[in-house]
Amino acid sequence: MNRHFHLEYGFATLSLLLVTTGAFAQSTVDDLGKKLVNDFVNNVITLEGDFEQSLIDAEGTVVDSTSGTLEIERPTRFRWSYSDPYEQWLVADGLNIWSYDLDLEQVTVKPQAEALANTPALLLGGSDNALQQFDFVATTIEEFTTWVRLDPKDKSSGFDRVELGFIDGNLRRMIFFDNLEQTTLVTLSNVIINEPLDSERFVFVVPEDVDVVGTPVVAADATP
Repeated sequence: MNRHFHLEYGFATLSLLLVTTGAFAQSTVDDLGKKLVNDFVNNVITLEGDFEQSLIDAEGTVVDSTSGTLEIERPTRFRWSYSDPYEQWLVADGLNIWSYDLDLEQVTVKPQAEALANTPALLLGGSDNALQQFDFVATTIEEFTTWVRLDPKDKSSGFDRVELGFIDGNLRRMIFFDNLEQTTLVTLSNVIINEPLDSERFVFVVPEDVDVVGTPVVAADATP
């Protein structure tokens, strides 16, 4: 057996080893990503914190920036309170989602199950089977952030994919990509996990002299 054979065999073995090692490493990273998402969806019962949100167009230009507070009480309730540059509340009470624009003095209400179906918001305040509506795609690690990509199985909601960014095992970034090539980036800060929240924060009472668009869903056992 000549030295050329040994050299070629050695290169072939090294190449196979590198490919196998790379596949094994990516599999380990993907397993980490799946665990992070599952832990967030299944083990985070309440969450509260501040957020900054930016809308970026297809050319990479920031066209809108907002900030406020976020509260989640799983499995079905959450509240986004926008404070800057305008005040708006988005309240999910388990049956309906109420969008209240304080400046316009208008409330829009939609059935929660319908409004959240196949959207990234389902991962935040959706039902226990929220993950069943998404396909896990891949995990990447970028400096201190572990990014997990999920694609909605049904893209009729207008969203193409979502990427969740975890730092030290905690959700700190969210990027939503829609079908119009727009990107929404949400950054979380001052996050508190699994501490009791005031249940009244998830109850919306329509203020007087405010226009209501839409018809709310009423609980089956509610008294007419």
